[in-house]
Amino acid sequence: MSDTLREEIREKIVNGDFNCEKELTLSILSGKWKVVILWHLGVEGPHRFSDLQKLFPKISHKILSNQLRELMEDGIVHREVFPETPPKVEYSITELGMTLLPIVEMMYEWGQKRMIEIKRQIQVPEKENEA
Repeated sequence: MSDTLREEIREKIVNGDFNCEKELTLSILSGKWKVVILWHLGVEGPHRFSDLQKLFPKISHKILSNQLRELMEDGIVHREVFPETPPKVEYSITELGMTLLPIVEMMYEWGQKRMIEIKRQIQVPEKENEA
């Protein structure tokens, strides 16, 4: 496993700025796109940058780059440059990143169940008004 970690997170650990360990996990996973990036890399395997952009058409180049950079700095994602012309770059999940995959999958399952519940709640009042 990697001991890579963003400097800002390392400083919070050293200074005792985290109230609990969950804050560390949230600091690493925080970011609108990180969880779904991890899910795709962990479940589907390595992706090129352009493939990730196609998966998330609403994400800007800058935001995707920043999210991937932070994940790399934290040792969660690996970037490999292949010596080809033109250069080929792939992003993959690291061994450490794979340890987060069960959490990401549980978040997916929870969100899926919750979305179904919400849709049912929204649909029930509409049907009651029709009667």
